[in-house]
Order: sequence, then C-alpha cells, then structure tokens
Amino acid sequence: MCKQCGCQEEQNCGCSCDCGRNSSQFERRYQTKAEQIADLEAYLHELKLEVQAVEERLADLRK
Repeated sequence: MCKQCGCQEEQNCGCSCDCGRNSSQFERRYQTKAEQIADLEAYLHELKLEVQAVEERLADLRK
C-alpha cells in the first residue's frame, strides 16, 4: 500500500508517489552471457511446446 496516496497498487499507480518503482530508478539494459543462454533455452522450450500443441491440434482436425 502506498503511504503517500493510499492506493493498493504494486505497480506505479499513476500519482507522483512512485509507488511500486525501484527506489534506485536503475533499470538494467544488458544481460550476462549466462542470462542470455537461460532466456534462450526457456524460449526454445516454449517454442517446442507450441509446436507440440499445433501438431496435436492438426491431428485432432484430421480425424
């Protein structure tokens, strides 16, 4: 809960109180090599699940 405006927002509520924002206002722009690999592996996993879902849907439609 924002102490300044009383809102229940976890993200910025739109007032000038900056509730939900990182107090340092620093946002990383670059990833380490390990972070890039982890993100790409997770993305690849999601893509494989999507391919599987499409193949299953096609199989159902062809019945």
